[in-house]
Amino acid sequence: MQKLHQGHMKQVAEWRRKVLAVQLSLLVCMFLLWELAGRLRWIDVLLFSYPSKVFAQIGKDIASGELWIHVAVTVGETAVGFLLGTLVGTLLAVLIWWSPFLSKVLDPYMVVFNSMPKVALGPIFIVMFGAGFTAIVMTTLSITVIITTLVVYNSFNEVDSNYIKVIRTFGGDRSEIFTKVVLPASFPAIVSTLKVNVGMAWVGVIVGEFLVAKQGLGYLIIYGFQVFNFTLVLSSLLIIAAVATAMYQLVVYVERKLLAGRR
Repeated sequence: MQKLHQGHMKQVAEWRRKVLAVQLSLLVCMFLLWELAGRLRWIDVLLFSYPSKVFAQIGKDIASGELWIHVAVTVGETAVGFLLGTLVGTLLAVLIWWSPFLSKVLDPYMVVFNSMPKVALGPIFIVMFGAGFTAIVMTTLSITVIITTLVVYNSFNEVDSNYIKVIRTFGGDRSEIFTKVVLPASFPAIVSTLKVNVGMAWVGVIVGEFLVAKQGLGYLIIYGFQVFNFTLVLSSLLIIAAVATAMYQLVVYVERKLLAGRR
């Protein structure tokens, strides 16, 4: 039995290596094609630049020390928005599930707020909290909280009703139903919400930085557009993609550990 398990794990590891190899190959091919298109003027290099020029811009910003400040500001804002959005959204989902009356009252408001363009709320947050860190985090929360609430609340409602009936048969109250059935059954959905919120948090932070920031990667993008330095714009986008991917992989790692421990 142990040999079968070891063989299976070996196959899984081999499959993962193949997937990673193909992913890296595709990424290298994309950069090579982009470089070739820029060098041969198949594309407008003023707008799209090319990888060697973009990486040179990144190297220049790293050497000057300016890049680290902008990365640190944006990552800090994203981390706060991500964690607070997940926590507040989950707690709000619990509150709504706990009170069916409150659920009926808030349902249309959640739908309307979810469909509202969050960038339109940015100026309001700026007036309320000032042009700084708090306004950017609030813009992020306006995106992450409602998504978390809807996803987690729906997972609560999709729990098998037969399990709930068993708890009620043995005299369990609503708190026992939640702690013994609903929350454990929804745990994978709650953890998976973290992955969704990574992308949502980055969207909220960059939108907020577009509006008010004087530091951060979103600020660099806006500044690059203003001075027609599209290499700076693309280098900032590339850094955002790299950091967001690292953050996503960290969440995947945490999810794997938590679910493995739960099993």
